[in-house]
Amino acid sequence: MSDAATRTRPTTAGRVGSDGPGGTSRRGRRRIREHRPLWLMLPAGLLLLVIIIVPFAIAIWISGLDLDAYSLRHWVSAPFIGLSNYSEALRASGLLHSLWLSVAFAVLTTVIITPVGVMGALTVHQKFRGRSIIRSIYLLPYVIPSFVTALVWRLVLRPDGALNSALKHVGINGGNWLIGGRSFWSLILVDVWASWAFVYLMSLAGLQTIDPQLYEAADLDGTGWWQKIWHVVLPQMRGPLTLALLLSTLNHFNNFTLPFVLFGIPAPDAVNVLPINIYTTSFQVFRFGLGAAMSIMALVILVIPAVLYLRAVRLDPSPEA
Repeated sequence: MSDAATRTRPTTAGRVGSDGPGGTSRRGRRRIREHRPLWLMLPAGLLLLVIIIVPFAIAIWISGLDLDAYSLRHWVSAPFIGLSNYSEALRASGLLHSLWLSVAFAVLTTVIITPVGVMGALTVHQKFRGRSIIRSIYLLPYVIPSFVTALVWRLVLRPDGALNSALKHVGINGGNWLIGGRSFWSLILVDVWASWAFVYLMSLAGLQTIDPQLYEAADLDGTGWWQKIWHVVLPQMRGPLTLALLLSTLNHFNNFTLPFVLFGIPAPDAVNVLPINIYTTSFQVFRFGLGAAMSIMALVILVIPAVLYLRAVRLDPSPEA
């Protein structure tokens, strides 16, 4: 009996010790291990605070100030005018016209590049000699910087450029493509050339994930090429294509480099899209408060497709998500 009691004492002492200072230390270490992922996110959180949250808060504050080139030096003490900049943005800044141009430009470009990108992916999906070369050629517009693309196309679209020279050989007077109403379609043409490869990449990635047994089953059923594309390929690519459409729309809506380099400042009225209008208001007219108000309103407008995008790329695959 005494031996059994002696054997149980160290065990009891150890159990008591786990509730004491030693036990508290173990619980503390376990708690630290459980919360370690949160601590690892601290640098990213600080960067998010410095790069996004603080500038966004400053932009909101500036949007309520009468801040221009004369008051910029003492911008903290600039007159606070409340929502007057927002009211002026809606009434006299051409915001609605620029917004309409940006929406039309983003939607038309996305609608055009989607079938082009899908067809491009289908042409190089199956193995054949020289496929890697054609894939590399397809990617050229996507890897060339937008600045370079705009400069080259600006030379091509000049009145004495390569396009008008080619049209002249077939008896067509091309005219001016960089001013007037044609400038909007010139912008769409250049952006389609530069951005269709993004949809091509997303479509090609989607094609790689389709189970080959689906093609074999379609072949056994005697399905034709178009029916196979419509009933097998496109339904399986719905996820990648949805992401491609949303990302393309956001990218085209915010495209600043291409119209800025292609048409210069001031841009023709037909291509005075929202980013160009905000830049002109802020850094050409020096109405920083008004430009900040226009930027905030553009951000609010972009929240709608951004929410759709976040819902499309949510990481939790559970049905409850």
